[in-house]
Amino acid sequence: MKTIKFFCAILLFSIFSLAVQAQDAVVIDTGDFVRGTIQGTDYMTVSIKDDNNGELKTYKAKDIKEFLWNGMTFVSKPFVTNKKTDYRFFKLVESGKVNLYSMGGTLTTEKPKRNRLRIVPSIGIGIGTGGFGSGIGLGGGVSFGGGRNNDDEPQRQARRSLIYIDKAGSPEMLEITPSVDQTNAGMEYIKNSLLEKFADDNNISARVKDMDKFDVKSIQALVKAYNSVHK
Repeated sequence: MKTIKFFCAILLFSIFSLAVQAQDAVVIDTGDFVRGTIQGTDYMTVSIKDDNNGELKTYKAKDIKEFLWNGMTFVSKPFVTNKKTDYRFFKLVESGKVNLYSMGGTLTTEKPKRNRLRIVPSIGIGIGTGGFGSGIGLGGGVSFGGGRNNDDEPQRQARRSLIYIDKAGSPEMLEITPSVDQTNAGMEYIKNSLLEKFADDNNISARVKDMDKFDVKSIQALVKAYNSVHK
């Protein structure tokens, strides 16, 4: 019995070790990936330290499918700015028939150690024709500044993430970032966007129509509820 327990403990430890080692990865294509330790991302590129040779590699969003970082998945998606299609990484918040993504915000919760690569995005959102109450729109374009590598700098305050939604079979990805001081126009924009995605579910649509305010948690709960029914 002790021998069985010993081998079970060894097996569990091995599985745990493999899981830790495989925690970060860059997926170039199906079956083609690089394991290592993600060093950072500016949402246009991602850097990973390869486990095999210790080499630091950088990949552009347009060249890979996704990357896995500390249990989070960042997918590469086409992004239209100023009538030009480019690619950005979006953090996958909820996945299913309807997907919810975020981009921006704080990427780490700890101050980076000295000599470790740190990529901090500088994000500027222009006012576009498709915007809503908060003044954020896809039509205005997105500018990304260069990263800074100053380990002595105190951690910056958390940036507000931008929230996006799309549906399987539809190429259109809508930004539905809730505004802190939500206006009627902003609320209606988010409500109409959600109703478009949930049009085939009367119950979820009714919940959306009854809501008079939206935040990230409520939107995430709606997407999760929809996906639990529509596999």
